[in-house]
Amino acid sequence: MIIRKFISYLTFRKQDGPKSSYLSMMHGINRISILIFLVAVVVMLVRFCK
Repeated sequence: MIIRKFISYLTFRKQDGPKSSYLSMMHGINRISILIFLVAVVVMLVRFCK
């Protein structure tokens, strides 16, 4: 269940809750930072395995 919520959050599916422009910008920045973190982890794993 937690993994489904996380995937729906990353894929920009609609979430129930208050609609605010600041809140939507914050969620966008959070998505970008999570994706950058995941890319960095993959790069570290690739470099570690070589």
